[in-house]
Amino acid sequence: MKKVGQIFRENFVKHIKENVSSNGNVFLLNYSQLSGEKLSDLRKNLSNAGANMYVSRNSIAQIALKELEKEQLSKAIEGQTAFVWSSSDSVEISKILVEFAKGIDSVSVAGGLLEGKILSKADVQKLSELPSREVLLAMLLSAIQSPITRFAQALNAKTRELLSVLKQLSEQKGGN
Repeated sequence: MKKVGQIFRENFVKHIKENVSSNGNVFLLNYSQLSGEKLSDLRKNLSNAGANMYVSRNSIAQIALKELEKEQLSKAIEGQTAFVWSSSDSVEISKILVEFAKGIDSVSVAGGLLEGKILSKADVQKLSELPSREVLLAMLLSAIQSPITRFAQALNAKTRELLSVLKQLSEQKGGN
């Protein structure tokens, strides 16, 4: 018969594994000496962006990551560590975390997972510097649309030139 504490630990491990597996974006946030108010503000900002924050004991988090074969990520766990997971825009979530960590010395983004790929602290920093998904899509559409627009303008220019030549010929022959 299992002890109650062991059942709780197994459920925590299961919870972490399910959320890490089912969400495409997972970040680790190391923090210490953080007031409840600031932590609550961070949770609120993350929630508004479609992310959840979960604080776990390090040993339980390391067991879960080991079972998921993400031992390299478990090395980033030190001190008080929170998981932040989301299936929404990873750039926006990383921006929130990096911006939050900028203002507080005792907080740092330790790493993460993006679509199964392990991210280092530097990778998360680079990710936060990217434009948002909407801006990237707009840039892509602009790049696709630009050659088409130039082609249409070139065709219109040739048509205008032809009409101009025809009008000049018409005027020379005594027409309008």
